[in-house]
Amino acid sequence: MLWNLLYLLVGVLIGGVIGFFIARNLIKKQLKNNPPINEQMIKVMMTQMGRTPSQKQVNQVMKQMTKYM
Repeated sequence: MLWNLLYLLVGVLIGGVIGFFIARNLIKKQLKNNPPINEQMIKVMMTQMGRTPSQKQVNQVMKQMTKYM
């Protein structure tokens, strides 16, 4: 009885750890393939803030965004 409970707890723990790493890798892959923001969005956002963005500024913002992904 006690061994069965121990096996169950170990199985749930191992399954949780494996599931966590699989989910983390899938989310990273999705974000890499489909980034949440692109250059066009940055240009529109900067224009809405009243700035006319140069390509250098857009590249700097994109570099910062990809740094934290």
